[in-house]
Amino acid sequence: MKQIKVMVVDDSAVVRQVLSGLLGREPDMQVTYAVADPILAGERMRLQWPDVVVLDIEMPRMDGITFLRKIMAERPTPVVICSSLTDKNTRSSMEALAAGAVAVVCKPKMDLRQSLHDGCDELVAAVRSAAQARLQAPAPPGTRPAPTPGIPAAKLSADAILPPMGEGAAPMRGSGKVVALGTSTGGTQALERVLAELTPGAPGIVIVQHMPEQFTAAFADRLNSLCQITVKEARNNDPVLPGQALIAPGGRHMLLRRGPAQYFVEVVDGPLVNRHRPSVDVLFRSVAKCAGSSALGIIMTGMGDDGAVGLLEMRQAGARTLAQDEQSCVVYGMPREAVKRGAAERSVALDAISREILQYGSGEWRSNEGL
Repeated sequence: MKQIKVMVVDDSAVVRQVLSGLLGREPDMQVTYAVADPILAGERMRLQWPDVVVLDIEMPRMDGITFLRKIMAERPTPVVICSSLTDKNTRSSMEALAAGAVAVVCKPKMDLRQSLHDGCDELVAAVRSAAQARLQAPAPPGTRPAPTPGIPAAKLSADAILPPMGEGAAPMRGSGKVVALGTSTGGTQALERVLAELTPGAPGIVIVQHMPEQFTAAFADRLNSLCQITVKEARNNDPVLPGQALIAPGGRHMLLRRGPAQYFVEVVDGPLVNRHRPSVDVLFRSVAKCAGSSALGIIMTGMGDDGAVGLLEMRQAGARTLAQDEQSCVVYGMPREAVKRGAAERSVALDAISREILQYGSGEWRSNEGL
């Protein structure tokens, strides 16, 4: 097994000690250096370049955002931001994701040592996912570490939140067009590129982006400032409107529902599904059940298989379905699983997804099935 070389950069000696111990006990990981600031990190990286950097934001001598940008300019490398939950750090974490970080993991402010141990599975999964990210050219075959389950808990399906469509159920047609997007690792940058190209005439969009609780609001606010359409973190009973994208809040599932005149979303608690909350499978199943052939489903970059089953259910219900292609994915995991299951009619490049959405909304979209 090829070991993932990890560098930890954090000004807290406790954090460096705990993270080094937690990551170092994984059989496929090796913490090569744990240093107190980016200046020291840069010196160590000249001796041995890591596969993944776990990076704090607020540090002496140089902040994490500046260091991240230096890494991306010199030699693009997967970076996982490990940040405390403050308003300032949440905004900075969104800035880091926009600058090229592949994931954000929450660092608690209280009872640090025990909380880091409690959140170990999330960090380990983020590092493994980051190690597979392709930030520049695709890695040669066989050079990426084999995916290993990051969270050993039981893996629940969407059945834990809502039942599947009945056997032989007739495809439904909703009262208007809706687009459902699901993504994970690499999705923050990918969604920015897609949504920024949409016009106010775009159909209503519902989105699940795997992201920690309390970060999705800042993420939605950032996108809203960059896009022509309205982007907001979803709240329970929010209507799905043309020219608007609703992003599922971190830590809760989002389902599409159909009212007398329009769609709306239901935001609910519940167990992790496919080890995620929100889950793409939960959203996609709800879209299949209440919108059917009036929906377009798109699965984008991300590790794992969340959304593959739900996208197939959408297709079986008459929806149009797409997967982001391998060449444009940071991690070709979720789209690969959807393609393997026959859930996607076509694979398309990231730069083409916004055009597909607009063509679907205007009635010009064609499936090109079988091509």
